[in-house]
Amino acid sequence: MKVSATRLFPLVLVLTLALLSFWLERTAREAPAPPAQLRHDPDYSIEQFTITDFSRAGAAESTLSAAKMVHYPDDDSTALVAPRLVQSKPEQPRLTLSADRGTLSRDGAELFLHDNVLLRREALAESGESRMQSSFLHVVRARSLVRTDREVSVSEHGRTLVGLGMEYDNESRQLSLHAQVRGLFEAEKE
Repeated sequence: MKVSATRLFPLVLVLTLALLSFWLERTAREAPAPPAQLRHDPDYSIEQFTITDFSRAGAAESTLSAAKMVHYPDDDSTALVAPRLVQSKPEQPRLTLSADRGTLSRDGAELFLHDNVLLRREALAESGESRMQSSFLHVVRARSLVRTDREVSVSEHGRTLVGLGMEYDNESRQLSLHAQVRGLFEAEKE
């Protein structure tokens, strides 16, 4: 049996097309994602943003405001510029928190405050106003819980405590400093 070019041509053509298809399929599967999917671009922003949470009775419990809010769809994150949170729940002292910048969790239940963070708790019958300063605070809004793993300074009526790591529960009014705690207590003037 003699092999001729007219008999080999269709076989070579089909084999070449099969190899080309295999190569194209592998190349397309391994191609990097388009640049648009790798970018962290906002889908919307709001200037002078304010949101208020209400109790079942209709009383304002929490107000979060910021000079600017920016939402990013790629990771569903929300960045805040100059955020301010005021919590005024019944049976709890009023808390006011502010920072240079912040981030909201996806569901808005947690707030992460960064840079020049200040927490002010209003004065109670048994003690004066309390101020807490740190470079970072994590706020769990529904539980009135504030945490940090950074250095924090707590000042209240002539007393100052400084420590590394803190948890403050506004509902139970319990403050825990975790490590390297130092205190300064001024003598009361007569």
